[in-house]
Amino acid sequence: MKLIISPAQKNQHSDIVTGVCWTPNGELLSCSDDKSILRWNSQGESQGKVGAFDSHFTGMHWFPSVNKAAAGQSDTFAVACSDGSFKIVSKTGRLEKSVDAHRGAVICLKWNYEGTALATGGEDGSVKIWSRSGMLRSTLAQNDVSVFGICWSPESDQILYIYGKNLIVKPLQPSSKQIQWRAHDLNTLCVDWNPISNLIVSAGEDCRYKVWDSFGRQMYASPAMRHPITAVRWSPDGDYFGIGAFETLWLCDRNGVPQAKEAPRHGSIFTIDWTPDGTEMACGCGSGDVAFGQIVGRRVQYKQLSATLLDANKVVVSDVVNETSEELEFRDRVVKMSLGFGYLLVITAAQCHIYSVNNWNTPHIFDLKAGGNVILQAERFFSIIDNISGITVYNYEGKIMSNPRVQGVRPEFLNERNVSLSNDCVAVIDKTDPKVSCPCINHHSLMVVVVF
Repeated sequence: MKLIISPAQKNQHSDIVTGVCWTPNGELLSCSDDKSILRWNSQGESQGKVGAFDSHFTGMHWFPSVNKAAAGQSDTFAVACSDGSFKIVSKTGRLEKSVDAHRGAVICLKWNYEGTALATGGEDGSVKIWSRSGMLRSTLAQNDVSVFGICWSPESDQILYIYGKNLIVKPLQPSSKQIQWRAHDLNTLCVDWNPISNLIVSAGEDCRYKVWDSFGRQMYASPAMRHPITAVRWSPDGDYFGIGAFETLWLCDRNGVPQAKEAPRHGSIFTIDWTPDGTEMACGCGSGDVAFGQIVGRRVQYKQLSATLLDANKVVVSDVVNETSEELEFRDRVVKMSLGFGYLLVITAAQCHIYSVNNWNTPHIFDLKAGGNVILQAERFFSIIDNISGITVYNYEGKIMSNPRVQGVRPEFLNERNVSLSNDCVAVIDKTDPKVSCPCINHHSLMVVVVF
């Protein structure tokens, strides 16, 4: 697996890039100490200025798209400012609301996964929860040190924040007990919590990054790096995370093991964000540049066949028995691949391609509304899961067989570990209903949906 860094366009920002966030339609926004917000396309080309304000920015987060109805409404984002305020801004750059939130700078902010609440952490040591419209709901914690990082639990009922060298998981319910543990030998600088794997990654001034479970039990600790680690971010599917330091960017798997390393010459990396499909990351750098990294070299295998993503738009299929290979090129970048039951499935940003292993020349092709997060294959059918349509089942000619709706299950949290497909049904682990439990699936109910 490789990480390809695209050359950055110089002199777009004149100061440190403190925040980046991807929009649902594949554009990137960046904010900087130069008080400007810029827009970029997925190829790393600047598309001009969104707006300029009278405050220095410290971070930003796009409003989440939680369902099909909200996808068209997710056109705002929040930015944190050094003057103690946060601002809600439309995608066109119009200021919707400015809220005086903290004494001193607002260092970090994050929307919850439903888009109903915004959490902020400040230089004054407080952690606050705000409504979507910017009304204060509660001051969750008051500390004697600044809060450098904050994130929500997968169920949006707890807040994880940095307290000096420690990490604290604070429930929103006052009667619930918080969890606190020492994470690093020096100050912790950044943290992220993945909603699918339920794993936490943190990093700090001790030049190490560590992976934790949600109870603070250490799963992995890296050796000391050369420089303090200043940015961490999980990919949406929880399979990888990015680590940024001075002129260094690592790609690590979910267990913490480094898979690729690059050295972009743009100073320290202060912020990282992933595209919704998890194929590309963007990094805000100390030089004022925005660096783009593309994951290539992903591989899927079936019997004697292997399919490898050679670059963003090319897949090479190799047959190790017959010693043959085929090159498949695509108009859009490849998002997901799956190989099994005699078929290769390739999802690009806009289409699904179905190849029979006996014929690489005439695939079945159909358009997709929202790409795809997950591909599941069975002998007669396959399923694509995306954030808008949810679970959709197709036959291998590309015909839709079913679009089952599972009440209470959020499609953006589904992956290969909690969904399975057979020739006559789909099985889903429903984490929202703990009353009916199965001991072999971690005490969550198993919901079986018959689709044919």
